[in-house]
Amino acid sequence: MKRRSVTMTDGLTADKVTRSDGCPTSTSLPRPRDSIRSCALSMDQIPDLHSPMSPISESPSSPAYSTVTRVHAAPAAPSATALPASPVTRRSSEPQLCPGSAPKTHGESDKGPHTSPSHTLCKTSPSPSLSSYSDPDSGHYCQLQPPVRGSREWAAAEASSRQARSYGEKLKELSENGAPEEDWGKTFTVPIVEVTSSFNPATFQSLLIPRDNRPLEVGLLRKVKELLAEVDARTLARHVTKVDCLVARILGVTKEMQTLMGVRWGMELLTLPHGRQLRLDLLERFHTMSIMLAVDILGCTGSAEERAALLHKTIQLAAELRGTMGNMFSFAAVMGALDMAQISRLEQTWVALRQRHTEGAILYEKKLKPFLKSLNEGKEGPPLSNTTFPHVLPLITLLECDSAPPEGPEPWGSTEHGVEVVLAHLEAARTVAHHGGLYNTNAEVKLQGFQARPELLEVFSTEFQMRLLWGSQGASSSQARRYEKFDKVLTALSHKLEPAVRSSEL
Repeated sequence: MKRRSVTMTDGLTADKVTRSDGCPTSTSLPRPRDSIRSCALSMDQIPDLHSPMSPISESPSSPAYSTVTRVHAAPAAPSATALPASPVTRRSSEPQLCPGSAPKTHGESDKGPHTSPSHTLCKTSPSPSLSSYSDPDSGHYCQLQPPVRGSREWAAAEASSRQARSYGEKLKELSENGAPEEDWGKTFTVPIVEVTSSFNPATFQSLLIPRDNRPLEVGLLRKVKELLAEVDARTLARHVTKVDCLVARILGVTKEMQTLMGVRWGMELLTLPHGRQLRLDLLERFHTMSIMLAVDILGCTGSAEERAALLHKTIQLAAELRGTMGNMFSFAAVMGALDMAQISRLEQTWVALRQRHTEGAILYEKKLKPFLKSLNEGKEGPPLSNTTFPHVLPLITLLECDSAPPEGPEPWGSTEHGVEVVLAHLEAARTVAHHGGLYNTNAEVKLQGFQARPELLEVFSTEFQMRLLWGSQGASSSQARRYEKFDKVLTALSHKLEPAVRSSEL
């Protein structure tokens, strides 16, 4: 016989326990612990009333009811509904109802002082897993049960189950059964994985470049220099930002483009596997922009003062992109041009800059360079309310490390905290993907009322820059080959302006 415990509540005292089965009363209990232990041993002999195999019926005449008697303070009105006690087998550690002392049939309810219509025994359940447990505050019991098919509860459960179906199941059902014509725009469309670049120099229609051109044509370089010199740095920054946001799909994103991308904004697409082509296009644009600005500076064959003035305007452009426009992408591209070895080695030009444009030199050395360093290390960034294009270059370089052209040591490879830098950029990717709509709003506000010049927009377009630097035929060659050749061209231009000092001349 399994050991059973009986909960003694609602006025049950030791005086109400009879002397049957050798259980002493409270008057002859010199040691309470021994008394309780002997009572527990005596209770083990009580038959299992709730076991369906028990031959003892639940009637007041059975010996089980002579052991423990429940005493109530006052009689109560019979409950409106009364159901028989649950036949579910309980473990010894579970609480158990004690039947009252008055004779009751299966149709009567427990007339305890705490009985109420909302706390009556529910219908019995054949499953032990649905056995009820007592409320420690009120002592009432409630029996869980599955709803009856066809009832109100069953209908509510079915409706909840239909609403809880996963989105994938709904998409599978739509794909199998087909969607009505009015729901076509509401169904999921598999995004298109782009495999070709959005830049096509061969079919680029230009206002400045002829159909067939050679690399670095002198007349074309002079025209570009004149266009860049006609306007101030802030106007140039607006043109650059306009083209950047169109390429990165921050601006000009239509509903059809969103359907093809599978997301709403290009900044979110950058972080997804099928956004690889957009990442490669941005890397192409970044390096092409840097090379064109470097050619503009190195192509100035006048005096060192003239090159210093052009260098000062380039620094102002970087400052406008950073502060006024919040365009961290082209800010990093301009700073990359200024930091190229072919330009940083021009000592006479930098000395003239410090002498003629001291504020520009201080701005570059004390503010812009430290700010770019903090951006690359993931330590600092501009406020989101002022950002139109976040600093995504480290992120896309990380994701496309096999395809990114070498441009010197990465920020995570030249510091002892490289792992922390990588984790910082990966964490920043979540912010970039989440705030695509904010970048769109910021760009629209900053470019509101802006009247762009078509010639300047073309100068800052990637197709134009590729045709300008590599010609109509070379622009279609492989990226690695193009960059390798042009690095030699930049080195030759730099040494032509300021030849290297030989050790024999020192």
